[in-house]
Amino acid sequence: MTAQDQEATFRRWLDEHIGLILKVVRGCVASPQDQDDLFQDVLLQIWSSIPAFRGEAKETTWIYRVAFNTALAWRRGERRRREGHERFVKFVEPPETQPSHVDSPPEQEIVERLYAAIRQLPKMDAALALMHLDGLSYQEMAEVVGISENYIGVKLNRIRHQLADQLKGAKNEL
Repeated sequence: MTAQDQEATFRRWLDEHIGLILKVVRGCVASPQDQDDLFQDVLLQIWSSIPAFRGEAKETTWIYRVAFNTALAWRRGERRRREGHERFVKFVEPPETQPSHVDSPPEQEIVERLYAAIRQLPKMDAALALMHLDGLSYQEMAEVVGISENYIGVKLNRIRHQLADQLKGAKNEL
């Protein structure tokens, strides 16, 4: 694959699949700064993974897998980064708050609550919830996470009940 082919594929994937990348990012981290950092890491990993893409899986499946694996690795290193940031902030005045590319307007508070509830789920469940919200089939989800389609259905049923319990009353509070 030439560098031009890789760039063309990356640009096309970014144009066509930016929404699913942002869903993974928002589903895995809460703060806009962390979302920006993870977003950049995911884009870098997608770019790096393009030469390995053989077309045996759907593009969306491949992108989800890369994004989720990157998010899981990022979360493992989050504690170390956070401790470093806290030490740094003690010595430096915080920079002006800049708007994030993933910021949402206030009228989307219920969406933020949903993402917050999803972030509270175990990582596998959060991944399945995000893929379900994005409309992936059970087969596609099974390819991404490596479990059977039947088990996907069982897990999604449990996840729906968990999220409903966590969000009970959210509509009345808004």
